[in-house]
Amino acid sequence: MIFAAAALVMGLTACSNNEPQLNEKNIKKVVKAMTLEEKARLVIGTGMAGFDGSTAVVGATNDLVPGAAGTTAAIERLGIPAVVLADGPAGLRISPTREGTDATFYCTGFPVGTLMACTWNTELVEQVGKAMGEEVLEYGADVLLAPALNIHRNPLCGRNFEYYSEDPYLTGKITAAMVNGVQSNGVGTSIKHFAVNNQETNRQMNDAIVTPRALREIYLKGFEIAIKDAQPWTIMSSYNHLNGVYTSESRELLTDIARDEWGFEGLIMTDWFGGNSSPAQMHAGNDLIMPGTDRQYFDIIEAVNNGSLSMEDLDTCVERVLELIVKTPRFKGFEYDNQPDLTAHAQVTRNSAAEGMVLLENNGALPLAKNIKNVALFGTTSYDFIAGGTGSGDVNKAYVIDLEQGLANAGYTVNADIKDMYSKHAADEAARLAAEAASKAADQLSAFMTKPRATEFVPTSRQLAQAVKTSDVALITIGRNSGEFADRKVEGDFALTAEEKGLIDNVAAAFHAAGKQVVVVLNVGGVIETASWKNTPDAVLLAWQAGQEGGNTVADVLAGKVNPSGKLSMTFPVDYMDHASSANFPFDEEMIDFSFGAGSVGDAKHDRKNVDYTNYEEDVYVGYRYFDSFGKDVSYPFGYGLSYTTFEYSNPTLVANNGEYTVTVDVTNTGKVAGKEVVEVYMNAPAIEEGRPMQELIAFAKTKELAAGETQTLTFNFTDYELAWYDVARSAWVAEAGNYNILLAASSRDVKTQVALTVAKEKIVEQTHDVLHPTRELNVLKK
Repeated sequence: MIFAAAALVMGLTACSNNEPQLNEKNIKKVVKAMTLEEKARLVIGTGMAGFDGSTAVVGATNDLVPGAAGTTAAIERLGIPAVVLADGPAGLRISPTREGTDATFYCTGFPVGTLMACTWNTELVEQVGKAMGEEVLEYGADVLLAPALNIHRNPLCGRNFEYYSEDPYLTGKITAAMVNGVQSNGVGTSIKHFAVNNQETNRQMNDAIVTPRALREIYLKGFEIAIKDAQPWTIMSSYNHLNGVYTSESRELLTDIARDEWGFEGLIMTDWFGGNSSPAQMHAGNDLIMPGTDRQYFDIIEAVNNGSLSMEDLDTCVERVLELIVKTPRFKGFEYDNQPDLTAHAQVTRNSAAEGMVLLENNGALPLAKNIKNVALFGTTSYDFIAGGTGSGDVNKAYVIDLEQGLANAGYTVNADIKDMYSKHAADEAARLAAEAASKAADQLSAFMTKPRATEFVPTSRQLAQAVKTSDVALITIGRNSGEFADRKVEGDFALTAEEKGLIDNVAAAFHAAGKQVVVVLNVGGVIETASWKNTPDAVLLAWQAGQEGGNTVADVLAGKVNPSGKLSMTFPVDYMDHASSANFPFDEEMIDFSFGAGSVGDAKHDRKNVDYTNYEEDVYVGYRYFDSFGKDVSYPFGYGLSYTTFEYSNPTLVANNGEYTVTVDVTNTGKVAGKEVVEVYMNAPAIEEGRPMQELIAFAKTKELAAGETQTLTFNFTDYELAWYDVARSAWVAEAGNYNILLAASSRDVKTQVALTVAKEKIVEQTHDVLHPTRELNVLKK
């Protein structure tokens, strides 16, 4: 049956002079000329290389760009080419080598999404997106499967490194900037994962149970902003159920909201092997099913023939696939050369990463004094820097600059004895880890999984004493990595290990006794516990995962070549359980989701809390909305970040004009060195019975680099829509009548100045569909 169908499809690709040839103006005519089999073929991908026959689709796989995530089907008789879809959020992910050539096809490893958000600089993010998109274009891909913008609901989500923030407004604006940058090259993006994909544990089965208000205000808002500001070519639906229905099969989500309410004009595709029923996906408006399987092809044909899927629904999806294809470089005949400017893009990576690094603590240790030359470099990660997370968010890059290399490039001398100790430890650990890996059966997902890293090495007191004598300063790097298929854990991941705590304590004691300083660098992709140890060293730099130039960028910041200007896009709690969402998150589950690639996964049992279903009972109180509203102590608040200089805010103004508002403020560099400052604008709304967070971000801007004594006036624009909350009873966004405080702040807990705003009477800002109600009773958090 499979071979017969394949022959049929191949036969239909024969060219005929009487057939319409696809162009931008005749899409409907081409659809009318297509057979049912061709339509079914077009709306599913051509399979995924490396997976077994159970997941191959009818016909051959188009391996146009080796290592790309997938391709669409070609129908030659109608002039329909295949187009290439490729990961991912931190840069293009394709195979770096190919059979038959000595040429290499490495891509740039850009900083992870979390770091990008911490720049709070949309112009910079757009520049990074432009560089990323140039590689997509020059390597022959058509759509980049990025950016990823799910909310940091909980610090242990395994893919938080790909995502931007706990705040939907910041998320949406950074996403829009990235989309605009990538798409400026004439290639597409796919914003993902739509929607409420906030855990990796059982990600293909999990049912996220969320109130319509939390959905609208928190989990959908970033997508809404990105669509309205940037019109991405595509959206990728998520794996999970949402209030009882797979997102890829939810017409309420994909059609009623994304298209009818927000005006999305592009194509929606599944995540790879996502969902259960391909006919239901077609009806929902999920136009393209990736990467494609035999069963999906036959199911669509059968559903049309038995009337359970209308030809009208299928034709609509086919039209959207064709509308995507005619925009692509491949359709337009672009001659790519496989030679993007990787040297220039490496500089983009180095410079952009510096703006997203966050200075958490500094007791005069940074920037390093001019007389410091000799560095004692501790921590296994110092010599094995983590450029980015694992899975589809990883990039096959030519190199990664570790901190030892970065310091050497900056003119510092790294203590050779300490380096030798870590080299020996690394070799021992590599042998141990290789033996452990050899004892386990490899599978198709091995390349995607997060690999175990070397344990931490703690020098003896004698070794430390010698290092103190020959070094001017101590640097310690703490590393963390994560990725697809599994969420992080508390012990030894969110929390430091006993060895890491011992390393910080012992190094600090030895160097402080000699009057020398200690700096900790955090090479991590997500939040870790800091409250218990942050006062031990003299400075803490949150370097994140800064891409392939990470070691150089950290050295730039440590040396004062760059003044850090990053601010946190999430809250660092004192304790993991302080997060309201931790009561409903699988932090103690050992389950890893291996269902990827298994084809259709069927329906879930939905009986294990936080595994089969997750109740989002914190409701709208996510991140700082919870911590600030309920007065919870934090280690570092949302929006926090230090600088090597200081700033003053003055002369705030507000002008109101029929529901549109303009706020200005003067920012002055009151310190001695040049620097940039992020100004965050929060709204404190009138109280309502349903409760509102104490404050919500509604605007932000970053100054240019201000010289000492220089002042810049920043301008912020917002509307009643930013002031509104979502009233479930009326299915509407409502701006309440009353007095609002507009707060201009350096963090959510550091308000510098404010202005008052009055809304004279209640306004229904926007009416929406009454959809996506929870299928379980929720005991939601109330203020």
